Amino acid sequence: MMWIIASLGIWIAAIALNLFLVRQRAPGSAFLVPIIFGVAVLILWEGMVRGFNISPVLLPPPSSIGLALASETDILWQDLVQTFFKGALTGYVMGCGAAVLIAIAIDRSPFLQRGLLPVGNFIAALPIVGLAPIMVMWFGFDWHSKAAVVVAMVFFPMLVNTVQGLQATDHMQRDLMRTYAAGYVPTLLKLRLPAAMPFIFNGLKISTTLALIGAIVAEFFGSPIKGMGFRISTEVGRLSLDMVWAEITVAAILGSGFYGLVALMEKRMTFWHPSQRKSR
Repeated sequence: MMWIIASLGIWIAAIALNLFLVRQRAPGSAFLVPIIFGVAVLILWEGMVRGFNISPVLLPPPSSIGLALASETDILWQDLVQTFFKGALTGYVMGCGAAVLIAIAIDRSPFLQRGLLPVGNFIAALPIVGLAPIMVMWFGFDWHSKAAVVVAMVFFPMLVNTVQGLQATDHMQRDLMRTYAAGYVPTLLKLRLPAAMPFIFNGLKISTTLALIGAIVAEFFGSPIKGMGFRISTEVGRLSLDMVWAEITVAAILGSGFYGLVALMEKRMTFWHPSQRKSR
């Protein structure tokens, strides 16, 4: 009972402190408020699990998850390298890069626009649970099949956003480039691609989460003895839920950091865009 009362008291105190910081507009409140809220959630989680004697098989306390994070660093690092750097990141770069190049070709050719966009839409509609086993059959059990799944997942969102971005310039801007006798390549590099940058970064941000999810889920259908998806499926079978939650925590932190890095690059490269000026 003491665990429940103490955790509820800390939760109420944290909410009151956050409300005070927001109302007073205290310096650094933009960073303190989410940190305080997150710590309060962990304390409430710990207190409720221990107070109600919830089985760790159903929901382990944060302390057990933290212990797994600290004691299984080597395994978590191997899984991270296998899933993120080899599978997700490789597929992300290949899929997004191919989508940008094909979007430029589609923008140049109306025939490709009518022919390739429906194909891309078809690929995007394929369920990952059906696509992953096929990729494993084609490319083997290692990271290559996971990268292929990621390519299929990120390709269409990136393609659609880039095509829309390349069409974002108006007639007056394009007429101005023609008055300077600029051909297609100078117009593309100096006008259309810069104007498309907000759309491109929107596709890149969407693809960050899709890439990590695709790589993890693809490992459920065949993987060597390492990887986040492999570890999650294996530890669930062994009822080692603290390790499962440790993998989920690493994936969540990694996905948030990946998204934040792309968002930071967007702010640096599209500082001139009205959306970025309004956010400052």
